[in-house]
Formats: sequence, C-alpha cells, structure tokens
Amino acid sequence: MAEVLGDEAIAAGLAGLAWDRQGPELVKVHKGSGFRAALDYVNRVGDLAERADHHPDIDIRWDTVTLRLSTHSAGGITQADLDLARAIDGLE
Repeated sequence: MAEVLGDEAIAAGLAGLAWDRQGPELVKVHKGSGFRAALDYVNRVGDLAERADHHPDIDIRWDTVTLRLSTHSAGGITQADLDLARAIDGLE
C-alpha cells in the first residue's frame, strides 16, 4: 500500500505545480475556451491517468474542469498523486 505523505513532503512536492492542497486532496481548476475544449482536456488527462493507473476525480462545468487527486486506498496524498499532478501540469 502507498504511504501517505507528511505536510512537508506535500508542500515540497507542490512547489512549482499549479495545484492547491485542500485537506487530503490536491485540487486543480482548469478553465478552457468552452465545453469541447474542456472535454479535450479531460481526455488528455484520462490518457495520463490510464498510463499511471491512478485516476483523479473529475468535475466538468461547461468550460471549467476541476481535478481532485487523492489515493483513496491510502487515505490521503501519496507520491502517486504528486507524480500525476506533475504530468497533468505538463499538458499545458
């Protein structure tokens, strides 16, 4: 089982990333140019998630996509969450 990271490790891992920590989750809000652009972004995130075998919770609201990362089986934020967050930031 993956190990939940401590506050310092999470803060260090988030340095330079476009994500915020909200309790036991990493959260990113991506605003696009419309619904199609939001769907395209979600599909690209989905490709990364499938390759990583680690999947974010995704909410789509017309042109805005909210991603939430947490390792549910571990009960918090793990290195897998930070790794996927970094990969997702690479899409932009």
